[in-house]
Amino acid sequence: MSMKKIAILSGDGIGPEIVAEAIKLLDCLKHNFGFDVELESAAIGGAGYDQDGDPLPESTLTICQQADAVLLGAVGGPAYEGLERELRPERGLLRIRAELELFSNLRPAMLYPQLASASSLKDEIVSGLDIMIVRELTGGIYFGQPRGIRELDNGEKQGFNTLVYAEYEIERIGRSAFDIAMLRNKKLCSVDKANVLEVSELWREVMNRLSTDYPEVELSHMYVDNASMQLVRAPKQFDVMVTTNMFGDILSDTAAMLTGSIGMLPSASLDSNGKGMYEPIHGSAPDIAGKSIANPLATLLSVAMMLRYSLGEAELANLIDVAVGNVLNQGFRTADIADGANSVSTAEMGDAVVAAMRVQSN
Repeated sequence: MSMKKIAILSGDGIGPEIVAEAIKLLDCLKHNFGFDVELESAAIGGAGYDQDGDPLPESTLTICQQADAVLLGAVGGPAYEGLERELRPERGLLRIRAELELFSNLRPAMLYPQLASASSLKDEIVSGLDIMIVRELTGGIYFGQPRGIRELDNGEKQGFNTLVYAEYEIERIGRSAFDIAMLRNKKLCSVDKANVLEVSELWREVMNRLSTDYPEVELSHMYVDNASMQLVRAPKQFDVMVTTNMFGDILSDTAAMLTGSIGMLPSASLDSNGKGMYEPIHGSAPDIAGKSIANPLATLLSVAMMLRYSLGEAELANLIDVAVGNVLNQGFRTADIADGANSVSTAEMGDAVVAAMRVQSN
């Protein structure tokens, strides 16, 4: 087993708390399972601005470029909202995605059976839910130029952003989604707004063309407004969904709540070679930072995704998935999934998963 280098970006808000539990897990993998790993920490987001006046310091980017994978906590917080736009924590996140060419964002929405009662929907609607949303991550309206806020001749301000996708950007995210569909149930739904957006017309055209290379995959199309409704009405009709940057951002958060808590969901952002950055999708949650109540499970499951997709350690990834399930079976719950029951702290949940891992190493 060759040594792997992981860049650790704790970030802001609850980021340091949840990443601390991931470091415990990685330490367990090293000492109990022989996983040869080296961790190197770096600042990003608000922490990067505090350290170097830049939400993505050059030193951080270099560490991430030299690593085999990147583990991120979260970025952002109210203390930075008054900064110039280019200095805000979120700009550091967008920049690192672009610099590392992490165009394919995998966001699974899976309901653990132990948490069926935590979902806001009826058990029969969400029981067995297992969706993979593939979101294009480095193009679209979040990156398009021109953008900004300008003053019109009448003195009124006007904000403007540009939605643009090149054919190659659509094709590479499409292939990523088709490849994932081939590994699952060979069913792919492409989500767009082709009835009003020319960009979506091109998106749909490229997806249809790609489908001829994947004859085993059943391709369907759905407008984004209908897709958002269907996710709440009958989510199990979906297996793999592929969509644009902004639509994927919104739909994956909707799917997250079907599972009972956004604190349960990991994500992977991959380049064309499978190198990736892994993070929980829930954000920095500054309102609960420092209270030791954040759910670390999405971060620990992000470690599992990292092992599976970038580090070639699928067996270890499976063991983490099993450990999380065992901990939930034992009744451990953080506040977001407690459903009226007693809850444990962030560290106690992390310790429980590590203990469940050590049992499997014996």
